[in-house]
Amino acid sequence: MGKLLRQQRRGKGSVAYRAPSHRYKADLAFRKLDEIERNGAVRGEVLSFVDDPARGAILMDVLFEDGQKLHLLAPEGIAVGQEVWSGAQAKLSLGSCLPLSKIPEGSMIYNIEMVPGDGGKLVRAPGSYATLVSKEKDLVFVKLPSRQTLTLSGACRAQIGVVCGGGRLEKPLLKAGANFYKKHAQNRRWPVNRGVHMSAYNHPFGGKQHHKGRGSMTSRNAPPGRKVGHIAARSVGRKKAKVEEQKMNETTL
Repeated sequence: MGKLLRQQRRGKGSVAYRAPSHRYKADLAFRKLDEIERNGAVRGEVLSFVDDPARGAILMDVLFEDGQKLHLLAPEGIAVGQEVWSGAQAKLSLGSCLPLSKIPEGSMIYNIEMVPGDGGKLVRAPGSYATLVSKEKDLVFVKLPSRQTLTLSGACRAQIGVVCGGGRLEKPLLKAGANFYKKHAQNRRWPVNRGVHMSAYNHPFGGKQHHKGRGSMTSRNAPPGRKVGHIAARSVGRKKAKVEEQKMNETTL
């Protein structure tokens, strides 16, 4: 019996392929949805910034008036010592957490809840933001960075501003060593080799000289290890219309 393929070993979830969550510094979440959050507001102060290896954006360490200390996603433009508010009657300032029903239309928001009280699930990548488009009774329409419009409850909370860290991918890594340490922080798989370069016992596409020798479309119900390539794809390759256009252009020239 041969050994497991690399993707099968990863699927088992062994220590070698598991994310180093013991090094992560915070579980991002808003304050609990209590009476103060529903009807009042609490003022907080930014104490410091935290670089968490679990994510690309920087966190801010916020101390609230009632003594509660939280890590929240920092927006662009905030500084140590600034005020951050949380609650339904909170001030409209950078990084403040308010229900969507209390945020003006056209505002840039991030770290949005999908269900009231879940702590924030959407738009958390560095440099990203969503736009609050309109409101209708108890519903709010939010335009995501993917240009998809989502309908959410007005009781869902979000932070005001743009997630910090935008443009961090624009600087070139210059050498493989920099990319090694970048991937090592979250135990990401790197380097990623093409399957056709591997041996047959490492990958279903391996064992050939320069090509797969078969189609790359794979069934949705394929067993672990064979489920690589174009999984349940509608079509593979160039569309016929584009090929015909190219032929027409060649004939006209």
